[in-house]
Amino acid sequence: MKLYETSDLIAERAPASASRPGDGPHHFPSCVRVNLDALAANVRWIRARIGADVEMMAVVKANAYGHGAPAVARTALANGASMLAVANLAEAIEIRAAGISAPLLVLGAAAPDAIGRAMELNIGISIYDYAVARQILAASRHLPGRLKAHIKVDSGMGRLGVSPQEASKLCRRLRTERHIELEGIFTHFAKADEDPIYTDEQLTRFERTVAGLATAGFRFKYVHAANSAALITCQRSLFNVARPGLILYGLNPAPDLDAAFGIRPVMAWTTQVLQIKMLPPDSPVGYGDSYRTKGVEMIAVLPVGYADGLRRTPYTWREVLVRGRRAPLVGRVNMEKITINVTDIPDVAIGDSVALLGAQGDDEIGADEIAKWIGSNNYEVLTSIAPRVPRSYILE
Repeated sequence: MKLYETSDLIAERAPASASRPGDGPHHFPSCVRVNLDALAANVRWIRARIGADVEMMAVVKANAYGHGAPAVARTALANGASMLAVANLAEAIEIRAAGISAPLLVLGAAAPDAIGRAMELNIGISIYDYAVARQILAASRHLPGRLKAHIKVDSGMGRLGVSPQEASKLCRRLRTERHIELEGIFTHFAKADEDPIYTDEQLTRFERTVAGLATAGFRFKYVHAANSAALITCQRSLFNVARPGLILYGLNPAPDLDAAFGIRPVMAWTTQVLQIKMLPPDSPVGYGDSYRTKGVEMIAVLPVGYADGLRRTPYTWREVLVRGRRAPLVGRVNMEKITINVTDIPDVAIGDSVALLGAQGDDEIGADEIAKWIGSNNYEVLTSIAPRVPRSYILE
């Protein structure tokens, strides 16, 4: 039984074998497929891990890490999440425009001239600075309704956030404003994926801040700190709201965690073989004469490149999957084309499906592996796939 609604999605049953990305309504030469069943299972796994007394605020910023925010939000809410978080007001407005009415928090900045829109759409904002608070107060004082706000405390991240020492002053100032509802307080961990000692230090600072505010009479409906890594590694960080991001999408938030702890990847990115050519030894391939064939080589051209989010430099994808086998990239990544060496893969044909990210046959190229190739992290791999690449939503 499916627990989530897909009536407003282009959802299809997963095909028995990979279809060609150019087929169907998109007419685009590559496609991102988002497995809603895998996403739902991940959300339920998180729900079971954090316990019934802790609410789940699903982080769907950056277009849900490239997966498509409205579809991800609906699936998360139907499978155990009760709240959502985004990076900015534009993302929040997109969620509301999709007809999603769940509690919604902007984790980053909200311009004072947009506060009226936030109040109108019942969007919570983060207040992280006394000077910014004054601007927000000036912008909202004469507007109808109440503005929901969460105080962001900088417990050691060094980014957005009021210092623990200034938190009391900020809250006292906001308490005098009847049109401001201080419903939450939160912090963000800098190294929950790698440094439990520093995470404990941050957590202690935050706990002391919340306790001090409680002594001064402040009671917050929502207290949250646990990101994906912390909700796995630090039970003490859960408070009454957990804030998972990357783990929703089936990726490991910490390199030292057991990779088989109960989640699975949600995204796959595929394209197709556009042309195949046999080149003699010492033939140049691509711009700049950066690669020459070592012998007689079979080269396949794929219609995808850096305009689609497949990074060009300094490091890029090393391999893709064709007919379930790995084929190395050769030559430079172009704006919308790459070339691969398929000499050792029999029977490759024009139109064959190619996995850039995800499984094919018995092999899989995951975001963690790609992250190592490009010298980055799995977050960037997911979020860098360009919006122009269509997202298709499948059910198993």
